[in-house]
Amino acid sequence: MRNPNRVLIWIFLFLAIVAAVSGMLLEPLSEAFLANPVFNGLILGVLLVGLVINCRQVLVLKPEVDWVERFRHAEAGDAPALSGQSLLGSMARMLTGRRADRLSLSAVSLRTVLDGIRSRLDESRDLSRYLIGLLVFLGLLGTFWGLLDTLRAVGGVIANLNMNGADAGQVFTELRDGLQAPLTGMGTAFSSSLFGLAGALVLGFVDLQAAHAQNRFYNDLEEWLSGLTRLSTGAMGGDGEGSVPAYIQALLENTADSLDKLQRLMAQGDAERRSIDTRINDLRQEIAVDRERLLGELRDELRLLTRTLSHLRDDRTD
Repeated sequence: MRNPNRVLIWIFLFLAIVAAVSGMLLEPLSEAFLANPVFNGLILGVLLVGLVINCRQVLVLKPEVDWVERFRHAEAGDAPALSGQSLLGSMARMLTGRRADRLSLSAVSLRTVLDGIRSRLDESRDLSRYLIGLLVFLGLLGTFWGLLDTLRAVGGVIANLNMNGADAGQVFTELRDGLQAPLTGMGTAFSSSLFGLAGALVLGFVDLQAAHAQNRFYNDLEEWLSGLTRLSTGAMGGDGEGSVPAYIQALLENTADSLDKLQRLMAQGDAERRSIDTRINDLRQEIAVDRERLLGELRDELRLLTRTLSHLRDDRTD
């Protein structure tokens, strides 16, 4: 399976380009941010949260890929367990104690497993999609907020404008001074739209890369499981698996599971028997060594006893 963390390279490269462009436009962006710091700060905060969530969605795929690789190369029962909250938690519990080279799934089981994983992947992306829409909403909200301030200020300028007994120059000066507040409101409106739409664009690209990583993970998993799937031959009078009644299909799956468990028990019994035979051979060797050692010690004692009796006989003869 392919490493999903490679997508992070494109994400960080894109963020570096965005940071470089923002650095070149630092002064106008600072003025636009200060036009409405509350809304713009909230937009940047939501953008930061969305970036962290999308990067986490990519990072959580690596332990799943590592588990699949370890399971494919592990013996029965050697594959480590996964948390129930992970993407492959339910599948890991189902495959506990099995060997990848002896694993077999039906088409129904394959579709059930893949549908569950796909639903978890889609569920993990719901929050990211909501944050993209929230950025656009905050930009529009700031826009309407600024337009409301503009309309309120324009109404105040028109209401306070005095046309009686004043020359045109004074009226124009009062109108110019009064329009400064509406222009400030327009800056609030357009700055919020700028940051909201730009944030949605950045977060949308990052979400797209995270979706690519999840799709690659799903496709690789589907290819692996498809190679372990057995298809119906249609021997029961139909053109496919749908012609077999559900209870017969369930009975066949239970029978296959029982045969697989029996095969694993027999393999475990053979392993235990070989272990017992090895232990018996070790005991035989140990007994043979101890016997040779005891016989050697007994021969030495007999020789010593023989020499002692010979000395005693010689002493009596003298």
